[in-house]
Amino acid sequence: MQQMKVICDQSALAEALGIVGGVVATRTPTPVLTCIKINADDGRLTLAATDKEVGLRLVMDQVEVDQPGETLIPADKLIQIIRECQEPTVTLESEKQALFIRSGESTFKVYGFDPAEAPPVKVFDESSVDCEISAGDLQVLITRSIFAAADEHSRYAINGVLLERKGKNINMIATDGRRLAVASGSATTGNGDSSCIVPSKALGIMRRLLRNDDATVRLSIDDSQIHVHVDDGGNQASLSSTLVEGRFPPFEDVIPKDQDKRVVFNRDTLRAAVRQAALLTNEDSRSVRMHFQNKQLVLTSHAPEMGEAEVHLDLPEYEGEEIEIGFNPNYLSDALKVIDEDQVIFEMKASNKPGVIRTGKEFTYVLMPVNLS
Repeated sequence: MQQMKVICDQSALAEALGIVGGVVATRTPTPVLTCIKINADDGRLTLAATDKEVGLRLVMDQVEVDQPGETLIPADKLIQIIRECQEPTVTLESEKQALFIRSGESTFKVYGFDPAEAPPVKVFDESSVDCEISAGDLQVLITRSIFAAADEHSRYAINGVLLERKGKNINMIATDGRRLAVASGSATTGNGDSSCIVPSKALGIMRRLLRNDDATVRLSIDDSQIHVHVDDGGNQASLSSTLVEGRFPPFEDVIPKDQDKRVVFNRDTLRAAVRQAALLTNEDSRSVRMHFQNKQLVLTSHAPEMGEAEVHLDLPEYEGEEIEIGFNPNYLSDALKVIDEDQVIFEMKASNKPGVIRTGKEFTYVLMPVNLS
């Protein structure tokens, strides 16, 4: 086994390891799945890890390779040590299956494994690209959908986000059964149509790779996997993930078409009012009552043994009859957090029917009401 010696920029290495470390398996009887493979060659450092479901290769060029080579090291200790190094550079030097980490007056020796034991991490196939999109646009799509995906749910198909592409038009849709988020955007290139359910873990890691809005992202989807390549000039990353099996629920049927009560809010004003009303809610009474009448909105909340809140907002542009409707304030805030536009449209039909938040054609959020009684 060839010994490796490389000098790295400490902050760049810490950031890269933090991203790649998000892939490694936390609970597994297979020790090599808790490791990051480090390969130094051709003036660059490649970090790779997989949990057998998601695989990631990240290439960084803020390095000086004195001796090419590779090593396989447990992720948790490696990440902790690099983060604690205070000097601007760190030196990594492998010796058999151990890695020496040197920074200033400090030296660490971490025992690892034979790099040959590392499970393979797929290299991105440039010939199979389905579409290209800017990192900034993809970041917005992920941010506006992933928050509504189910964490734990018996209907496993919604434990992820539906990625639906028709030509250059891309939608990302997520639901946990109580709310539905639909984010829409455009790719820079794209042929044909594709549809798949991407696991939330893979999207969370993908979002961390999109550090430069101008970077180019290439997507490739086959029957069982999605492959993503991020080209950020010097640094490049390739992520592969198995897809969630099953059928995504027919989300178009959930979006109401007959809302007859409508109001335009300033996003920050509504968000502040919801936050204030939510202060006096608890797990047993996780709801805020919204009473629309006479061009005014009154938000009220009540928690036994805690107290109650009442917040007033003027609504000169309210269209429709009087209505009282209740929502989980956390679900309202989640949507308002991911909206960049100043104005949001809020639509309702009846106190027992879903409410809808919209910003143009780029974001639609459907939220089930809570029982006011």
